[in-house]
Amino acid sequence: MNVTETLNEGLRRKLDVTIPATALASKLDEKLDEVRGKVQLKGFRPGKVPTAHLKKVYGRSLMSEVLQDSINETVSKTLEERSEKAATQPEIDLSEDQALINRVLDGEGDLAFSVSYEVLPPVTLMDFKTIKLEKPVVEVTDKEVDEEVEKFFKQNRQYEDKGDEGVVEDGDRVGLSFVGKIDGEPFEGGSADHTHLIVGSGQFIPGFEEGLVGIKKGGNKTIKVTFPKDYQNEELAGKKAEFDVNVLHVDGPKADVELNDEFAKTLGLEDLAALKTAIREQIETQNKNLSQQRVKRLVLDALDEGHKFDVPAKLVDAEFDAIWNRVKHEVEHHGKTFESEGTTEEKAQEDYKKIAERRVRLGLVVAEIGNVNEITVSDEEHQQALIAEVRRFPGQEQQVYDYYRKNPNALAGLRAPIFENKVVDFVVELAEVKDKKIKRDELVKLVREGEDGFDIDSDHDH
Repeated sequence: MNVTETLNEGLRRKLDVTIPATALASKLDEKLDEVRGKVQLKGFRPGKVPTAHLKKVYGRSLMSEVLQDSINETVSKTLEERSEKAATQPEIDLSEDQALINRVLDGEGDLAFSVSYEVLPPVTLMDFKTIKLEKPVVEVTDKEVDEEVEKFFKQNRQYEDKGDEGVVEDGDRVGLSFVGKIDGEPFEGGSADHTHLIVGSGQFIPGFEEGLVGIKKGGNKTIKVTFPKDYQNEELAGKKAEFDVNVLHVDGPKADVELNDEFAKTLGLEDLAALKTAIREQIETQNKNLSQQRVKRLVLDALDEGHKFDVPAKLVDAEFDAIWNRVKHEVEHHGKTFESEGTTEEKAQEDYKKIAERRVRLGLVVAEIGNVNEITVSDEEHQQALIAEVRRFPGQEQQVYDYYRKNPNALAGLRAPIFENKVVDFVVELAEVKDKKIKRDELVKLVREGEDGFDIDSDHDH
């Protein structure tokens, strides 16, 4: 075997490889010996077919297998000897000269081909102790707890049907069907056949619940609203909408039900104080999760800033294609345009290309941190992630479980977020972290601003 390097620029490599006909002939003889005892040819006893006759009958087809095996083995061995790891599957370029191909298949010529690939770059990890982080801390006030308890009470208190003449009032539980439209066209997620809403709870966007007051059971009304500019669904943020609403039933709160120890006991709790404690713990957990999301973003930003190296173009192209396909889907199916988003298609492509490059670089950095520091995901952690995913779909648990059981790639994908979080936790342990008191709404805003697609996707294979 002869290997000659013909290109070495940045991460790109190209090699010219020649495998002698004698080496191919030797492998072909091994293949012929393997099939000798398996084939049955007229006029010959099993296992007694002469090599020359086997070669005449099966030579070319077996040689095709030999060529493919030889190419794979040679490329793998060559990369190992060169201490290189290809970023993607190497590209093999074979001669298209049929005369040369026939000579190789007939065992009369050497196999010559070229192999092109990009290598994974070496990653020199930064000193994580130089990273400085501000961890957002939200204090839960008694007022906030009381407000959440009151909201919980309104959502879980007992109600009774106000009858056919019932008119919607603040505090009522209303059954609704509605169709939301923007510019006269229904939008995705804006319709419901039968949903329940506590009027005044703030579950819906401003103006919607207020617009229900005064409607009689069976009544219809078109409610005009404007989505908040900071609405979590960017496709709807700041847009005017109309909801064609039909009130299916109106239930008023029972007058004899109060927010007290007796109400708490109906929930299986000891008293009202226990309910407040449970609500406080729930809020604290939510705040903790938001804080962790913010810290993760800060860590990824620091890792991106602390590691500057070229990344394989093919990996970036693949990541960009995945992102751009989602962007085009939004544009084509949700009535969005680049102009309406304050940009152009060319500028958007440029921006998403940078996002793709960052994702690839962070993927390599996170993987290297895990490799160097032996950070792994245990089978138990993987199983817990699967259970958590299954529980996200009440009533469909078996179908979800079967999906992951039948799709190894999807199942493996559950490992990636666990791995990333463990790497982030490892970095945080070494970084200089200071607590910073912050209001909950400010933290929510920071987290939402960080959801711009820059974080590593959960389907990265580490």
